[in-house]
Amino acid sequence: MKSALVTGGRGFVGAWLCRGLLERGVEVRSFDRRGPHVRPSSLGMLGVADEVVELEGNLRDGELLRGALADGSVDTVFHLAAETIVGTVQADPLAGFETNVGGTWTMLEACRAESIARVVVASSDKAYGAHDRLPYREDFALQPTAPYEASKAAADLIARSYWH
Repeated sequence: MKSALVTGGRGFVGAWLCRGLLERGVEVRSFDRRGPHVRPSSLGMLGVADEVVELEGNLRDGELLRGALADGSVDTVFHLAAETIVGTVQADPLAGFETNVGGTWTMLEACRAESIARVVVASSDKAYGAHDRLPYREDFALQPTAPYEASKAAADLIARSYWH
């Protein structure tokens, strides 16, 4: 891997991923939204903000995503961007679905259009709903019972449809 795009790279998990990639000599771009309701970037906390090329935009903007990939230098995409606050999606399910489901689909389409060979889509244990056995495994049935859970399960199914 020579260059990676991390959606949600300014978030807690995304910033740690960016740092790990940088330590392995990978050039890193981060694609994130900005605004008054977005938490501060974790990249600075980890001391890598100056080493990551930060791109700003809406995950549902396919043209912008394709533009971030169009120069051919990105060979891997890590998709971590999502509305991760369960209560936020519960309060406004449509906005949660637009981000978690629509954003995942738009990102996968951009990767397909730009022939990105490696795409890793992060999910949530919430996609599995409640199961009697723990820990969850990827072959467990998706059985969401709330809007956030359903948005993550739907994003998982969409990602699976691109895996072939």
